Amino acid sequence: MNRDSLLAQFDLTDRVAVITGGSRGIGRAAAEGFAAMGAKVVVASRKADACEEAVRAIESAGGAALAVPTHVGDVDQVAALAEAAASHFGGIDIVINNAANPLALPIGTVTAEALDKSYQANVRGPLFLVQAALPHLRESEHPAVVNVVTAGIYTSGAFVSLYVAAKSALMSLTRSMAAELSRYGIRVNALAPGTVDTDMVRNMPEAFQQSAVDVQLIRRMARPDEMVPALLYLASDASSFMTGQALVVDGGMTVH
Repeated sequence: MNRDSLLAQFDLTDRVAVITGGSRGIGRAAAEGFAAMGAKVVVASRKADACEEAVRAIESAGGAALAVPTHVGDVDQVAALAEAAASHFGGIDIVINNAANPLALPIGTVTAEALDKSYQANVRGPLFLVQAALPHLRESEHPAVVNVVTAGIYTSGAFVSLYVAAKSALMSLTRSMAAELSRYGIRVNALAPGTVDTDMVRNMPEAFQQSAVDVQLIRRMARPDEMVPALLYLASDASSFMTGQALVVDGGMTVH
């Protein structure tokens, strides 16, 4: 082991990474970070202009990127995303399921429509994207899937039950994917962030934001870029002996 061989394990040169929710927050930070490590990045989110802006930023820094506007709750759009990525860059090596719907309602007010919306974005989208990307992942020499869940899956989920239940389902899928896809050499892991300074969090009531910070030992929100090293580890050869696990980066939220 030496410095060069260790650093080489994090290299993503010429690997194609599809990142949902890639135009802002954790996804945007990951798109820029992965591109800096040599990946060809496919930026997917609902708003076309936001995707294009992210791509311009990556390209201006010398990276390679493609914008594919996608609503992950729409199975046809998810399939089109995988097809566009593979067609443009010649394959898919990495899938980062980062897009999410943070819809939260207290028990007693949950509607069928709210439940459907939550599961469409947080569970169905990631599942069908992995299925659409599967033929290409099977051809990759370095295939990896990372599902972004939440450290909230290790809490009661009080007042955010829709979100935490859906992310818990995604964690369950992570383990199942890891078990079923290991025969193809495809590793599947999850990142479980704590409270991160994203638009999704900032759109929550201030009292909720403060309580989400106060429950952590590190009493501040994480910057989105603080999640990038963990995502890079999970998506790269650095985690070559890891699959079916969740990497918790939560500022100490869940140690109580």
